[in-house]
Order: sequence, then structure tokens, then C-alpha cells
Amino acid sequence: MHLVPREFFCQRYGLTEDRVTRILESAVAQGADHADCFLEFRVAQTASLEDGVVKKATRNVRQGVGVRIVVGPRAGYAFSDEVSLPDLELAARTAGYIGTRGAAETPVSVTPALRTPHDLYAVEPAPTDAPLSEHVALLERIDRVARAADPAITRVQAGLTVEQRVVLVATPGGPPVGDVRPLVHLGVTCIAERGGVRQQGSSGGGGRFAVAELAARADTFAREAARQALVNLDARPAPAGTMTVVLGPGWPGILLHEAVGHGLEADFNRKGTSAFSNRLGTRVASELCTVVDDGTLPNRRGSLNVDDEGTPTGRTVLIERGVLRGYLQDRLNAALLGMPLTGNGRRESYAHVPMPRMTNTFMLAGEDDPQDIIRSVPRGLYAVSFGGGSVDITSGRFVFSASEAYLIEDGRLGAPVRGASLIGNGPEVLTRISRVGHDLALDLGIGTCGKDGQSVPVGVGLPTIRIDGLTVGGTQA
Repeated sequence: MHLVPREFFCQRYGLTEDRVTRILESAVAQGADHADCFLEFRVAQTASLEDGVVKKATRNVRQGVGVRIVVGPRAGYAFSDEVSLPDLELAARTAGYIGTRGAAETPVSVTPALRTPHDLYAVEPAPTDAPLSEHVALLERIDRVARAADPAITRVQAGLTVEQRVVLVATPGGPPVGDVRPLVHLGVTCIAERGGVRQQGSSGGGGRFAVAELAARADTFAREAARQALVNLDARPAPAGTMTVVLGPGWPGILLHEAVGHGLEADFNRKGTSAFSNRLGTRVASELCTVVDDGTLPNRRGSLNVDDEGTPTGRTVLIERGVLRGYLQDRLNAALLGMPLTGNGRRESYAHVPMPRMTNTFMLAGEDDPQDIIRSVPRGLYAVSFGGGSVDITSGRFVFSASEAYLIEDGRLGAPVRGASLIGNGPEVLTRISRVGHDLALDLGIGTCGKDGQSVPVGVGLPTIRIDGLTVGGTQA
């Protein structure tokens, strides 16, 4: 049965559209520039396997309502774990206690959403309707497939998470906007041991689609995690120094996300704390670079029909042939900056205030053959996958650890190396990109982005690129 968010919240909690709208209109009538309400109902299931045994399985339900009142550049926010009209009214009054407008403050006009919502991930039945026995059978199969890859695989860990979220965003200026959001994710980690040496490899994926589609990819994830563990088992210590680095397609786009993407979010630029502040229309990257954020890709982990403020998502060109063209906007920052909405207002849950966040962020393909890019490097590093990393938004400085990398020697891929880390400055690295491949790929659906204590699912992507003169931290000189 097709689930309609407006009907769902009305039938479950008795919240009629008129009653909710009147509460928000009352807040605006008392001097607020904008008011909105975010309703959420979420069901999530997890199951995890270790040492061949499914040791943990959970199912939880979370519900709540959050109300935001905007006055000038300030926003008051309050939420309740209970969903009812009295709770909504109390949250609205609490959020309204942000003080009177200061003498120097002028009203802010918050732009309403004008685009039509998408239909990017209609999934029926809900992922959470699948019985636990199917999840257990899937994890046990992954364990068998991974162990069969090689006798050196001694441990396998796997985790499956499925969820269904129903959200509804109400504002005084129009009808409520809802969304039903399925999300599935599968992660696999393998440990390989040989001669007293132990290494690991990881793989996985997911998106806004059915569990059956994820199950069809499970064997591939298991074999990939085992392969990466075996490669790292044979890897030599990574060299250190300044060298040419080639990033492979797909998941290495996480470096673009962290080192550049966060700096293009509107709140950092409005406050002048980003390395890209006040640089619209100027060259910030090699002319080979065009970077976009696109929340409209069907079934992708980072995609949304509407963002968490009810604005339909879009495709935003951030950097075009090296020139900075735009920032990622939520309603408040777009109003304060006088810029159009981009559909990037996101929040972790009803208990969190929305802010500008990425959806699926990637660099567009170029014209070079990926093999030609590798052949163009006399000596360097080819990084295929990354683990942890960190970035300073203000300076743009970053450090990323490569979980799979290879030496490039005389234009050919050489031995695998371990312990390599990439160190640099995001805006500066963009200017050092000298070759861009035609093999753009998006990640398999594993990205989770953290900002100000909130986590949201995202997508990243990259074609093969060559970066000249990047600092590599290794395990030997």
C-alpha cells in the first residue's frame, strides 16, 4: 500500500493540516520571519555477524516533532519525542523564546520552495518489512563467500542496516511536504593473516532501494573485502615525500567531499570561515575541474525527493571549469545571503536543526584514458580507497589515510603499499589537478557525513585524476 505522509501523520497522531498550519501562522504573526515544523517516524533494523555467528539484531522505532522559529539571523529550535498537538504547541512556544528583534536587525524573507518534488526511490514493500530470517541468511552467506576466497581469511565481520523514515515538513506559506525514505546498507570487513602478519579489507554498499537488490550484490562485497585484505597482506611500507598522486574513480571522491565540499556549504561562507568565502566568480581550481552536488540521482544513498526543509533537491554546479559558481544552501542561509535555494537543508532527525549539507557530490568526467594517466607518471602513488581522514574548514588543510594504494614506477602500477596518507590543502590541491579521466564513478553507497554532531547519508564520486606535487606521509623515507 502506497504510504502518504500527510495521511500517515493525521491518522496516527490526529494532526490535521489546518491545526499545524495555524500554530505556525501564530508564531509568524507574533513577529517571527519564518516558522516550520518537522515530523518524523522512523523504523530501523540492524543485524551483525562475527566469527560465523549472528550475535546481534535490533529493531527500534523513533518518532518526534521539531519546530523552528526564525527571527533575523537567529533561529530558535525545540523538539518533542511525543507527537501531538499539545506537544507541537509547546515546542513552538519554546522555540519562540529567542528574544525580541534587535534594533539593528531587519526582517529576513525566507524563500518558499517552488520546484516540484521528485519521485526518486519508490520502494514497496518497505525494507523493514523483510523478516529477520532473511537478514540472518544473507549474513551467513557473506561469511561463507568471504572465507572461500582464500585460506588466509581468518575472520569475517558483516553488518546489515535497513530503515524506513516517514517525514513531513509544514510551513505557514503552503501545504505540508512529505517524503517516505527507504535506506539499506551492508558492510563487510575481512581479516587476513599469514606469517604473523595481519591485515584487513572492507567493502559494502547500499542506497534507497529494496533489500533484495542489496542481497544481489552481497557476494561481490564479500569477495572485494577479502581481496583488499589479501592485497594489504602483501603490501610493503609506503614511501614518504612529495610526489605525483593518482586517485582512482569512485570512493576516492571522499577526499573531494571532505577537503572541498564542506568548504562550499553556505553557513561557513556566510560567516567567512571557509577557505572559499568571498570567492564566487574567481578561479579556485584547475580548468579541468567541474564539481557538482546532485540530490536527484535515483536510488542513491545521498539522494532525497525533498530536503529536510521541504525543498525539492536539485543539481548545483559548485565549480565550473575551475571557477567557483555557487554554495550549498538551506533556507536560512539562502535568505541571509540573498541567493537561491539549492535543496541542501538537511538534519539527522527531528531532534536536530537543519543546516546546509551535501547530498551526492562529485567531479565530472574529463577526456583522458585512465591508463594514459597512470602511464604519464614516472614515479608516484595510485590510491584506490581511503579510510579515515580529517579536514580544517577554515584553512582547507586535510589528512587522509589510504586503505589500498600502489606504487607507480615508470608509468606502471607496482607493488601495493600500506600506511600511506595524503596531506595537503583542499583549495590548493584543486589547482594541482593536471589530468582527469573519462571514467567517472560514484561510490557504492557507504558514505556518512558528520557535521556539528549530526550524521547524514551522502554519496561521493570521482573520475581518475592526477594531482601533481602532493605530500605523501608513509612509513619510510
